[in-house]
Amino acid sequence: MTNAATTVRKPYTPKEAVERLRHGDLGAWPVVGGLIAIAIVFGSLNEHFLSPENLTNLALQMAATGTISLGIIMVLLLGEIDLSAGSVSGLCAVVMAILSERMHWNPLLAILTALVAGALVGLLHGLMFTRIRMPSFVVTLAGLIGWQGLLLYLLGSGGIINLPFDGFVAKLSDTWLPSWLAWTVAAALVTVYAASGLIGRRLRIAADLPVTATWWPVAKVGGLAIVLAGSVLVMSADRGVPLLLVIFGGLVVVLDLVLRHTAFGRWMYAVGGNVEAARRAGIGVTRIRVLAFVLSSVLAAFGGILAASRLSAVNQGSGGSDILLMAIAAAVIGGTSLFGGRGRTYAALLGILVIQSITNGMYLLSVDSSVRYMVTAAVLALAVAIDSLARRGSTT
Repeated sequence: MTNAATTVRKPYTPKEAVERLRHGDLGAWPVVGGLIAIAIVFGSLNEHFLSPENLTNLALQMAATGTISLGIIMVLLLGEIDLSAGSVSGLCAVVMAILSERMHWNPLLAILTALVAGALVGLLHGLMFTRIRMPSFVVTLAGLIGWQGLLLYLLGSGGIINLPFDGFVAKLSDTWLPSWLAWTVAAALVTVYAASGLIGRRLRIAADLPVTATWWPVAKVGGLAIVLAGSVLVMSADRGVPLLLVIFGGLVVVLDLVLRHTAFGRWMYAVGGNVEAARRAGIGVTRIRVLAFVLSSVLAAFGGILAASRLSAVNQGSGGSDILLMAIAAAVIGGTSLFGGRGRTYAALLGILVIQSITNGMYLLSVDSSVRYMVTAAVLALAVAIDSLARRGSTT
């Protein structure tokens, strides 16, 4: 029997690393490589692309859609799809605006009510999927159309509700962390990440399970520290770290901890990997599926509120345009499998960063939107191709 200490100290060899890649364990490396290539290409074509001002704007632009993408990931982990996320985000933002501006509710209570509305929408979708056994594609496609119609009905003939620039909701996107607080948040994120990795490592050792060599988690913590420190330095050279980015980053971290270190998270991956095996193991498959749709809609609602904060308004186009497609593309480009059972919440962060970087860079170069759509489509197709090849490789 292999000694646990020997297993712990065993480092990755180049041959083992290649073998892991061959069997589909690509991790985030393709996305990281893509981000580096994007930075090099657009940075060389336009000197403003890597400026502190533009990078800060980029952080603001990705928060709302990235939050919606987090919800999409919850459903994709089960091998399902949620096409209603965009419409739900717009509808819940309108609910929030009506309650806070027309009915003069407290903004926090209006936001909470909008999130509850999102949860009820997700509950309805989940029950239609699990109880009536309607395909998730059909359920959420109907939701996409129906919730968009309800949004238009609630807005009425005016078609727009403006939010006060000095109000609580608008201030969410116009609040910047002071330097000391930004560094504190960065240090806290590194500490939480390191502690999470250490706890997981000790639990695996206690269970006599193999773990990676010590240098690998240390390198990951060091890499995260370097990335966060660089981000704080760059954005502090402009207006500072935006509160929206902190909110989005916090959601990514919390949901990642939930998926990796709770029974609910393990059940999510189990159901997405093999529904029948999960059912025979005693997992409440129906409950997990319903909760996934609820989480998707709640995160979509919150993403819609963040988008309304940036615009200081809601209108008939809220949650429309290409928001849904970008949210799904971000999840897939970031490494979440369309076949279920594989993916991390960091996929939303990496994927939306890729999409927004491409979009931002093309805007700076005055490239026509038609070209931007085609390039984004090509990147998405490449991501799906990599996922398909990795899945095929993992079965050989």
